[in-house]
Amino acid sequence: MSRLRVRYTKHGRIRFLSHRDVARCLERAVRRAGLPVAYSQGFSPRARLHFGLALSTGFESDAEYFDVDLVDGRSAPGLDTLPSVLGSALPEGIDVEAVVPIAPGTPSLQDAVVSCTWRFTVPGAAPGALAEAAARLTARESIPLTLVRKGKQVREDLRPLLGGIVAEPGAMGTELTVDLGTKPRSVRPVEFLSALDAPELTGDVADVRVLRTHQWINVDGRRCEPISLGAPSTRIGERAS
Repeated sequence: MSRLRVRYTKHGRIRFLSHRDVARCLERAVRRAGLPVAYSQGFSPRARLHFGLALSTGFESDAEYFDVDLVDGRSAPGLDTLPSVLGSALPEGIDVEAVVPIAPGTPSLQDAVVSCTWRFTVPGAAPGALAEAAARLTARESIPLTLVRKGKQVREDLRPLLGGIVAEPGAMGTELTVDLGTKPRSVRPVEFLSALDAPELTGDVADVRVLRTHQWINVDGRRCEPISLGAPSTRIGERAS
């Protein structure tokens, strides 16, 4: 059995489709593309697709991934044409950017991704004010948060998970870019915003555009993407000290 890794984006109105509904769209696209997908055993077989960290409803992304298991020995579209073949079977707003084979034993996306880079676009906010709020946050030795996971409240310190933060002007408002770790427990973007002491964020956070720009894994001590499309940004790659 072989495995492919797919990188795709999620932009526009499709951001209001849930993670589970997106998974169904991708499963249908894989079937329509004619891939020899492997299926699980049991009473209700399902295509063997493996997803990484879920993207919350309402968020957009430049870097989403899933893996798909294939039955060896059966014909399949070529890798060069597969992104366009898959993309033609997907709704507007989901675009497949790359498909690569991965070696047996490659860690799953759930296990491999150690951090994500997020960009928050805050309308009407001054870059200086958000930069000051970010500086206050990163200066703290501990940032305790109460999170809700599976219906239970848990305590987590955001500080070890918090990377560098950059605030700069953008076309639609101030853009706040932050690196958030995912181990041992990920902190959601809205939970990060709640920890940021900024008056601009005390209102309706629904006005804030949230975009996942990167997911990061470690390979031989190097930080890289599961599928790289170019040179990674180094602006916020280091953990804040």
